[in-house]
Amino acid sequence: MRATSIGAVLTGALVLSASAVTAPAAQAAETGIVIKNVSVNGGKPIVLGTTQTESFTLSVTASDNSGISGKFAFLMIQRQVGSSYWAYSGTPKCTASSATTSTCKLDFKLDSGWGVPRNTLAGPWKVVVQLQAKDGDLYNNGGKLTHPVLRRAKLTADAGPEPVAKGKTLKVTGKLTRANWDKRTYWGFPGVPVKLQFRKAGTNTYTTVKTVTTNSSGNLSTTVKASADGYWRWSFAGTSTTSAVNATGDYVDVR
Repeated sequence: MRATSIGAVLTGALVLSASAVTAPAAQAAETGIVIKNVSVNGGKPIVLGTTQTESFTLSVTASDNSGISGKFAFLMIQRQVGSSYWAYSGTPKCTASSATTSTCKLDFKLDSGWGVPRNTLAGPWKVVVQLQAKDGDLYNNGGKLTHPVLRRAKLTADAGPEPVAKGKTLKVTGKLTRANWDKRTYWGFPGVPVKLQFRKAGTNTYTTVKTVTTNSSGNLSTTVKASADGYWRWSFAGTSTTSAVNATGDYVDVR
């Protein structure tokens, strides 16, 4: 497996399994290779923090009347914005399920000793698939598929006073931060809506009470009336560049 940035190459161990950004069946016009499924990270966005400690999988299921060869098989996910470029790539292991069909899978375990992409690279990354059939036919999708690679978000919640008298004012605070890949640290995420949610003690479902916008430092603060024992949390839906996240619920005893 390889990760590449401008001026850097990463080689690491291969582990993990799973994936599932499914593409419709596709066939290279000049070959008989048919792509039945392309899968990335179980269909979930790839989310990176400030160090490369994540794992994910790229896989493709394809068929050809002569069968799929592991020769020249290549999988990659990449993005370039201006002069910034980053990619994870390598040679997958192809396993035949029949005489005509194989699944080629590449497992990535990222190395925490290396860097992360630039902030500008968060968003849709191109997924490149190249395969060869046993009769020599070669397929390459040219990176027409995309999959999100996002900056990791973190969110806290604190409700008080604890305990609180029923009907009294309860203050709920928190902070939303996200990975700054350029600085390798977490910075406050300003100006985005975050939901305040409540789960009554003895139940399993959170209900949205109101929506609050983070301030210039990513901080959140609001007040509510205490009505019952339960858990208060903030919930962020995410953006096209940043992952969704729920804070751990803070329990408040109402007396």
